[in-house]
Formats: sequence, structure tokens, C-alpha cells
Amino acid sequence: MKSFVQKTRRTTLIISILLIFFSEMYAQPNGPALYQQYCAQCHGTDLNGGNAASLIDGIWQFGSENGYITRNIKHGIPHLGMPSYERSISDEDIRSVVQYIRAAEEDKGVVKPPTPEMFETMDYFMKVETFADNLEIPWAIDFIDKNTALITERPGLLRIVKNGKLQSEAVKNTPKVLHEGQGGLMDVAVDPDYNRNGWIYLAYSHVLENSQETRPPAMTRIVRGKIENNTWTNEQLLFEAPHETYRTTRHHYGCRIVFDPWGYLYFAIGDRGAGYQAQDFTLPNGKVHRIHKDGSIPEGNPFLYDESAMKSLFSLGNRNIQGMAIHPETGQLWTTEHGPMGGDELNLIESGKNYGWETITYGKNYNGTIITDQTHQAGMEQPNLYWKPSIAVCGLDFYSGDLFEKWNNRLLVGALKYEEVRLLQIEEDRVVHEQVIFKGAGRVRDVSTGPDGAIYVVLNNPGKVVRLAPE
Repeated sequence: MKSFVQKTRRTTLIISILLIFFSEMYAQPNGPALYQQYCAQCHGTDLNGGNAASLIDGIWQFGSENGYITRNIKHGIPHLGMPSYERSISDEDIRSVVQYIRAAEEDKGVVKPPTPEMFETMDYFMKVETFADNLEIPWAIDFIDKNTALITERPGLLRIVKNGKLQSEAVKNTPKVLHEGQGGLMDVAVDPDYNRNGWIYLAYSHVLENSQETRPPAMTRIVRGKIENNTWTNEQLLFEAPHETYRTTRHHYGCRIVFDPWGYLYFAIGDRGAGYQAQDFTLPNGKVHRIHKDGSIPEGNPFLYDESAMKSLFSLGNRNIQGMAIHPETGQLWTTEHGPMGGDELNLIESGKNYGWETITYGKNYNGTIITDQTHQAGMEQPNLYWKPSIAVCGLDFYSGDLFEKWNNRLLVGALKYEEVRLLQIEEDRVVHEQVIFKGAGRVRDVSTGPDGAIYVVLNNPGKVVRLAPE
């Protein structure tokens, strides 16, 4: 009897193992078959391209990270005729297709092509030169003079490029930053009156280290200081949000710093992952702020006399601004703002206005669910332009120089996901023309006109800064 029971148990165990094996085998998504069924007609049976681009040449026009590729397959790129497949195949199947493509890349030994040495636009042939290399997540660039540039690295370093050479030692004694998620040392801005006062401004993620919470909260902070003997000194705190408004999230900090012709300083704080708070003018996040350069509050700020509002607020309803620029002639403040999935925005920011997030938006959640079905509402501004799908806007500047005379007062827009710089022609408050002038060298984190009239582009992956000038 005992032998019979043992044999029965062994048989049951073997059957169970076989059932698990075959169920997993047949349930396993078949990446190659799915690719041939849904993708090969455009991208080629061997992934080398056809009606659409090759998938194994190391070039990803619309985002190289797995998350971007997955979302592009699921939700499509409608303006290029690529359909969405969210109703045709499951998320698991889409992931299996992405895994198949990645495995094919690895088998081919595909690497990202080097930075191009030349680039052709509608108006100019441009040469591309490396200005600074081997940087760790560079975030922003600004210039003290034609021979001296400052570059921030998000882990917390401020670097100097002097006479075309990146100095080996970072500036000492800069503020301690929280380098987690999207946080770290972000923007650097040189005072327009630097030759007289020597001030340099920094934006970074500041953490409350003495907090009793398991994950200490953080918020964007603004300081200014001076550089003497390669050391940060004379630091002054310009803006620190009330500590009870700090959040434990690690994304959507903003932030850029710009100065208008009247001496006001503008900066933005992202919604910090709490979109509903962008509508609350008692809180700092999801807003544009305006202060004097010494941190004091201007008399003309729109919410100055509202007892419950933060006095520094200039606008509200802004999701995550990572591009700010002042028009050279009008002094108007323009911004580019990360949407969710779809709905990146270009906005002309005006005093006291509400730009809608998250009550109205042209985007969706990254999983495809609806945030709101409203794109318009009374009392809320429409974007001057929106990009759908999102290009992941980052970095903004009006060109003002002698090297590209045809482009003066046109807007340079950086894009992380699409790895490109776009040039926008604006008449009054309308975008009348848009073209891509640089693409494929890396994720564009910042773009700026240098004092020599060249265009400087800060790249992530690879971490470098390139200089664009006419051939």
C-alpha cells in the first residue's frame, strides 16, 4: 500500500511539472512571431527597415529607452502613420516584441552612432564640435564671458570650461543636493550684471535631512553665490519653500532661472508628482515664481495681497517646466512644459494666469488611462503650441547672435525623448513655423546661445556639450 501511494505521488508530481512546463511554454509571448505579424511590413522582416526605419541601426528617433519604445508601440505615433496596438495585442505581448528587438540589437552588436560632425538645416550647413566631454548627467549651461562657461552636473557638481578646456576640478563648496530620481543640481544662471556684482544663481533639490519620515521630503531651492579661487562662497538663500510643503516624491522639480529686462528673476517648480496641487496657490509646486534678484518679493506680484497665497507666485497650473526663456525684444516669458503622455506645451506666461494642469490637458497617463476629458475651461489658458505625442521638452532659448542671422529671435527648443533641437518662428504669440535643426546625438537637456553666437547643446547619453556653428 505504501509503495502504491509513493508511486501515485510521484506520478502526480511528474504530471504537475509537465503541466506547468507546457502551460508556460504555450503562454510565453512569442516576440519574433508577433513582430512578423505586426511590425515586419513596415520595419522589414529582418528589422533592417522598409517603409519605416530600421530597428537595429542604433538610431531611435522617438526615444531609445524601453519605456519609450513600449509606449510608442502601444499608443502609436499618429502623425507619422504608425498605428496604436493597444487594442490588438496585450502589454505582455508588446514587452515580448521589445525584448525581441533588443535581443536582435545585441546579436548585431549595435552601438549608438557617434555625434555627427555636420548637420544640414533649411538655412545653414552646421558643423558640430565637442565643447565639453565625459560629463555626468550635465543639466544646464551658462556663460560668464566669451571665454568662460559654467555647466551643472546633476549629481551635484558645478564645472567650469575656460578657454575651451573643461577644468579637471569642480567648483568646491557648492550646495549639497539630493541626487535621487530627477533631483540634483539643476540650473545655473549668471547675473546679467555679473561684471559689476559677480553673482551666480543655482537651482537644486533640497532635502530635509532631519525629518522623522522614512523617506525625507524635498523641494526645489534657489540660492546665489560667487566663485572665488574655484570655491563657491558668499552664498545667499533666495527661495526656500515652507518645510510643510516639501514632498517625499523624487520627480518634477522644474527648474530654470531667467531674468527679464526689468531685473526680475523667474523660476519654476514642477508639480512634484501631485498634479492637483498645481491649482492650489497656497503651495509652491506646479507654479512659476517671480522674485527680485536678492530674493525679495516684487510689489507687482499678482497674489501679493491675497492672505492665503504664496507671495512669490506669478502663474499656476504648470505641470513640470524645464525650459524658460525671455524674448530679447518684448521681455515676455516663454516656457516649455512636460506634459504626461502627450500634451507637452509651449506657453507665454503672464502674470496671475492659470495654465490648467491638471484640470485640463491634451495628454493621458503613461498607462493610457484618462486624466481628464477636458482640454478647455473658462479661466484657464490654452498653450501656444502643444506636441502630441510628447517630445519631452527640455531647455529653451531665443537665439540672439551674429552667426545665424536668419534665426534671430527664433526659439530653440530641446527635446529629451526625440533627441533633437527644434527651431520655432513666432509671430506675436503664434508659432508659424517649426523645423528640426539638430537630432540624434543624445538626449537634449539644455540649449543656449553663447556669447560668440554659436548654439550650445547639453546632451545626456552621452554626457557632453556640443557647439553648433555655420560651416
